[in-house]
Amino acid sequence: VQIQYLHSFHLGEPRKYDPTFKGPIYNRGCTDIVCCIFFIICILGYFAVGILAWTQGDPRKVIYPTDSRGQFCGQAGTPLETKPLLFYFNIMKCASPMVLLEFQCPTTQMCVEKCPDKFMTLLKAYTNKEDFKYYKNFCKEGLEGLTVTQILSSGLCPAMLTPSKPFTRRCFPALDQKKGGEITVGNNSKFDDGEGNIRDAKDLVAGVKNATVVIEARQVVMKIFEDYTQSWYWILIGLVIAMLISLLFIVLLRFLAGIMVWVMIVMVILVIGYGIVHCSMEYVSLKSEAGSNVTLKDLGFQTDFSVYLHIRQTWLAFIIILAIVEVIIILLLIFLRNRILIAIALIKEASRAIGYVMSALFYPLFTFALLSIVIAYWAVTAVFLSTSNQPIYKVFNETACDHSRKICEPANFSTSSMKAECPDSKCLFAFYGGETVYHKYLIGLQFYNVFLFFWCANFVTALGQMTLAGAFASYYWALVKPDDMPAFPIFSSLGRSLRYHTGSLAFGSLILSIIQIIRVLLEYIDHKLQGTQNKCTKFLLCCLKCCFWCLEKFIKFINRNAYIMVAIYGKNFCTSAKDAFFLLMRNMIRVAVLDKVTDFLLFLGKLLIVGLVGIFAFFFFSGRVKAFENTAPNLHYYWVPILTVVVGSYLIAHGFFSVYAMCVDTLFLCFCEDLERNDGSLARPYYMSASLHDILSENKAVEETEEPTQSSTHQPDDQDVQLKQ
Repeated sequence: VQIQYLHSFHLGEPRKYDPTFKGPIYNRGCTDIVCCIFFIICILGYFAVGILAWTQGDPRKVIYPTDSRGQFCGQAGTPLETKPLLFYFNIMKCASPMVLLEFQCPTTQMCVEKCPDKFMTLLKAYTNKEDFKYYKNFCKEGLEGLTVTQILSSGLCPAMLTPSKPFTRRCFPALDQKKGGEITVGNNSKFDDGEGNIRDAKDLVAGVKNATVVIEARQVVMKIFEDYTQSWYWILIGLVIAMLISLLFIVLLRFLAGIMVWVMIVMVILVIGYGIVHCSMEYVSLKSEAGSNVTLKDLGFQTDFSVYLHIRQTWLAFIIILAIVEVIIILLLIFLRNRILIAIALIKEASRAIGYVMSALFYPLFTFALLSIVIAYWAVTAVFLSTSNQPIYKVFNETACDHSRKICEPANFSTSSMKAECPDSKCLFAFYGGETVYHKYLIGLQFYNVFLFFWCANFVTALGQMTLAGAFASYYWALVKPDDMPAFPIFSSLGRSLRYHTGSLAFGSLILSIIQIIRVLLEYIDHKLQGTQNKCTKFLLCCLKCCFWCLEKFIKFINRNAYIMVAIYGKNFCTSAKDAFFLLMRNMIRVAVLDKVTDFLLFLGKLLIVGLVGIFAFFFFSGRVKAFENTAPNLHYYWVPILTVVVGSYLIAHGFFSVYAMCVDTLFLCFCEDLERNDGSLARPYYMSASLHDILSENKAVEETEEPTQSSTHQPDDQDVQLKQ
């Protein structure tokens, strides 16, 4: 098969014997210098964007509600520190459709210490000293000597107070619904609006609904945040357990590779099987429960995900998904049984290599620390950029006015022409925005922040791959192990990577980042065009997203192998990528037999760790085990810590197993190079170990048994013989 490929394609010349080659080259020069300089300039620009965002931004705009003067309610160190709640003068004005467009109610809003707890009108409260004293808590200053008419015309007080409750730091009417469906507020179905009109409590519903439409998402976020504050230490315990299981598994894999792989395969099958049985029991138990036969389509989206667990269709979907995964894994094990035995032998060789470079097991912690810094810098910069707008004030009025919704200045609005032409108008805080050059290009700065985040994150990942590749390559090409290896392979490889190949790392990660940012833009366009697309547009977007997803996977594969070649030979990125690609193409059969089957086995290991920790987290946080019923925290959404533990466990397991995966990939490329450079004779001995040579022999046996029958009748010509030699 390889001879046919060599006939069909020009896949580069195989490596020739070089007696001076002893593994990773130490006398090397800097590569891809232009990209290195460009990367440094972009990083300096990234710091400049961060400094600009930190000087202009104000996260308080996200944390605290803002009153009509643009002040933050409840901010520490200000006169409003003791007034954390936002009060609406007339909540019924929030029923205006403009609320949905401008995200601001056209009524005065002020910070108060607590929400009103009883019905009261200004007209009645004005006649009672105690009532008026209470009423002043919800009025502006400067009421002395003014009549009720003057107070209302000046907009200093609301015309009425209704019993309210705080909700996301805002006062909303305490609405309730009786058994007959009648809407009440403060146990009353009617109320005085302060203008002599008796109105139904249901008139408040529209105002409350529109006033909360902007903050419904924030309510969910706040509940999720509260769940994290209640369960963060249990989440940490779950992640520590995942780390210990991963570390234990890696250590056992080092000494009992063959046994552990088979144990891992059996346990994955058993865990998935247990999941199917448990889901089946839940599905049967819901048969007699009322409302459990509602379909997911009829139920729609619910912020409380626990609702879905009371629907039979949810558990049926789980059963089908797990059953498909179980069948796929079993079929793969049956058809790949011979190749799995070879892959296990390769994992044993990787375990032996890791035994000589034990510090490699802890390198993912360094990568995780760098990625945490990159993510934190991006998140903080994004928050400051999004809150660096200036407060915008607009004219709000009840009657027709030419200046309605125009921008105004509250400081001189009372003496402006707008106020003179529209006497009943008010200049109120509307939203955060700006018209300066900085604000015009704010979206560009956000885009730059996202792009540099991808670039830096990919650079950190690439640095880890090249560092591990250099360390494991020094193991492979050491003729006498460990005497011919560096004293500290990881530190030696890390130093070479940063000193000579920062440009190559930046080049490879730049290509990958460009593809990822294109995918983000495609998702953004798809989201913006939701509901307005025709079938042709949907098909085109779907094809583009699929193509770029495949391209991203391909580039990741090329980059990974290119970094290995850079770590060994010290050449630039493009040359290394070409050499790695041609080398893999010349050994395509071995790539399928050894490399990918090994990746599949390591993926099963990650799946096992995630499954074990996920099952434990589910039974703990859901309170389904009586032993933990009183220990588990009370949560709004128990899926929040479960999902966090599952995702965190996968990242931790991926970090540890990525060392094995990188070791296998590096040994595989070195192995292919070794076969082309040497022939196993005394003059040109193999650098591979005897066990790795046995893997090659087994691999050849597998390939020979799978060759087509017609190949046995093929008579080799002179060109075939020459190529084989």
